[in-house]
Amino acid sequence: MKRVFWRVAVGLLFLPMSVMAEVELKIATWLSPAAAMNKTVLPTWGKWIEEATEGRVKITLVYDLGSPNSLIDLVEDGAVDGAWTYHGYFPGQFKLTSLAELPNHNAGSEAVSVAHWRIHEDYLAEAGEHDGVELVGVFTHGPGQIHMREPLESLEDIKGKKIRVGGGIQSAIGERLGVTGVAAPANKIYEMLTQGVVDGVFNPMSTKTTLKLHEVAPYTLKLPHGMYLGSFGIFLSEDTLDGLSEKDRDAIMAVSGEKLSAMAAKAWADADDYAEGVAREKGNQIVDASDQDLAYFAAATGDLDQAWVESVKDRDVDAKAALRAFREEAQAYEVANGQ
Repeated sequence: MKRVFWRVAVGLLFLPMSVMAEVELKIATWLSPAAAMNKTVLPTWGKWIEEATEGRVKITLVYDLGSPNSLIDLVEDGAVDGAWTYHGYFPGQFKLTSLAELPNHNAGSEAVSVAHWRIHEDYLAEAGEHDGVELVGVFTHGPGQIHMREPLESLEDIKGKKIRVGGGIQSAIGERLGVTGVAAPANKIYEMLTQGVVDGVFNPMSTKTTLKLHEVAPYTLKLPHGMYLGSFGIFLSEDTLDGLSEKDRDAIMAVSGEKLSAMAAKAWADADDYAEGVAREKGNQIVDASDQDLAYFAAATGDLDQAWVESVKDRDVDAKAALRAFREEAQAYEVANGQ
């Protein structure tokens, strides 16, 4: 028995680390634990990773390590193994990703997110905007809508209103609609609406519940595909991936990329649907934009495509071809999946 014991013990010394010990990937996150990203997206991805690696790799969510605009640095510095964040929090760094945020894609967030991944791989990755980390997913939140303290008779009536905007494409749209844009972090929106500092906010429908907008902005003008979409990235440390076996690296990537991007977008879209239902139950008035509103919006924002193309000239990519392919991919996915 002693000889058997020592043979087993010596044998264990020569097993690869990936076999001997479970690897725990620490993923930095933000928003509340009840948010779709933390309740659904990251846990589902973690389950996929665990199954794909036969239990050798798991993930753990870590909260409150820093603000969303510090998380990429934490991944690069090795403080965590991965993170996710909003591209708009890094002005000047992520120009190409704002492609997904443009209006008039005429597709839902899942279709846009799949197109986002495909076009990044085919056109945008070579520009190196994500150098230093491994991009494993890109997605958008649901359509950005108009939530107001008081009702709008038409979209044109928003002219002159004070609207909280989140920068980037949101600000550009606000300028074209003639609003007075007010910049502020999301955690200040409720207070600003309560105090009348702003008349309304551009935000996805999910914030009716997550930010309690149903209490302070009970009037919503809803466009079929929204005014804009917000672009997010999910990242892993290059060093962490290099430290895994090739088998486990390949397994993780197989459940990331397009599959992860689509799942994330769907989870956020589901959160939109839930929040809209809650808001309606609470007495919120959610009105669909009229044909006149949609025509007005399309005319007001019609120059944004060219503005984006001009803004990324320093990235040395074929921006016009990327935008054309992006919309073709998104709309084809929409049709193929009956969305």
